Amino acid sequence: MMSYTIMVIDDEAEMRKLIRTFLEGDGYRVVEATDGVHALSILHEVRVDLCLADVMMPYMDGFLFAQEVKRTIDLPIIFLSAKGDELDKIKGLKHGDDYIVKPFLPGELLARVASVLRRSYQRKELHSALTFGPLEIDKEAHRATLNGKALSLTLKEFGILYVLAKHSGRVYSRDELLQIVWGDDHDSSVRTVDTHIKTLRLKLGDEGQKIETVWGIGYKFEV
Repeated sequence: MMSYTIMVIDDEAEMRKLIRTFLEGDGYRVVEATDGVHALSILHEVRVDLCLADVMMPYMDGFLFAQEVKRTIDLPIIFLSAKGDELDKIKGLKHGDDYIVKPFLPGELLARVASVLRRSYQRKELHSALTFGPLEIDKEAHRATLNGKALSLTLKEFGILYVLAKHSGRVYSRDELLQIVWGDDHDSSVRTVDTHIKTLRLKLGDEGQKIETVWGIGYKFEV
């Protein structure tokens, strides 16, 4: 079974501890945040598959946190709240993926988490897009977007980006990239790959740092 990482965001330490116990007992990895601002800082450093966010928190409440996150990341969010009236639930479902009213039973929490992860994972599997923070690479649409804005990439630049990102961490030689992206009948030199990589990095801005040079071999996409 795939091991998911779940972020628990709540300003009450005892509640975070309780939820962590439930989740880790069911095989999930858990990271904690004390409020929305803290959670956003963690998301820059840690890959998270789902957030459990309390609605009422200092500095940045759960709804505002969700709005900030979903501008750039397709990250499922389940809200936790002591407020159980219909309007609050509707607002929660509008901004997130589920809404659980406190207090809740461990079984209910785990069932909701599993359901949201299953829906999210299946949706991403059906869609060919690769997502790395603000960068999304959609093979079917042959389009890459950064912070929601389409990047103007040539066919070869897109091909290089997709191959490297699809197999992130694997090192590709220049010759391999030429064969995969340009095809067997190409008459280009390996320096052509270097030129395209340079231009691609410029177009990706800060995200271009993910394309790393492995000296003496070639390139890799490192998250």
